[in-house]
Amino acid sequence: MTDKGLIRNTNEDGFFSADGLNLPLFIIADGMGGHKAGEVASQMSIDIIRDRFILNEKSLNTRDNIIDTINSVIKEANEKIYLKSLKTPEYDGMGTTLTLAYIFENNIYIGHIGDSRVYYINDENIIQVTEDHSLVNELVKKGCITMEEGRKHPQKNMITRAVGTSIDIEVDIFVLEYQSNDILLLCSDGLSDMLDDKDIYNIVKNSDSMDIISNKLINEAKSNGGLDNITVIGIKL
Repeated sequence: MTDKGLIRNTNEDGFFSADGLNLPLFIIADGMGGHKAGEVASQMSIDIIRDRFILNEKSLNTRDNIIDTINSVIKEANEKIYLKSLKTPEYDGMGTTLTLAYIFENNIYIGHIGDSRVYYINDENIIQVTEDHSLVNELVKKGCITMEEGRKHPQKNMITRAVGTSIDIEVDIFVLEYQSNDILLLCSDGLSDMLDDKDIYNIVKNSDSMDIISNKLINEAKSNGGLDNITVIGIKL
């Protein structure tokens, strides 16, 4: 589910959620830039990655092939968005976060750039799998501010790594095993900035329906201010 929130006039989040298990791919991209440039960047990244995964579907049958594909398709999207921003004045400086999950056998493969997030949720707790590429997270890691101070920091939306803002990009890749009935949650920062991890966990554990969970998460984020576009992909494994 996606929602523009209560403040923004448009929704610059993009997402892809596989309809079937032949291509168990899930993507969230949170665009940035003026004059609809953020929307262009996020949709470009979604289209490029989805199409490349479909093209390479038959070779996505080993750990190494999947990791190589994730790395190469994100770098391809980065280069194409960056070059388009150079050629088109109104798209100058555009970029997007990019977080994807691909499920194969008993593993989840995650590619990540920016401050959208992946959470893994089981009966005991909620785990943030990805690390935010943001100024605030750097300050928290250095001990300059606390995590709670970071949630209210005036520069909390300043990201340090994004797709399309430079010709070179470093991709974070994670691989984790999953258990049946656990939940994988992808979200843009429009959710994680409005709800802390405990709030997300409590909403997820109080329903068995992913549709109801996604709807409740978005409504709660809007109740807390809805300051940004909000996108959620919930997967019961």
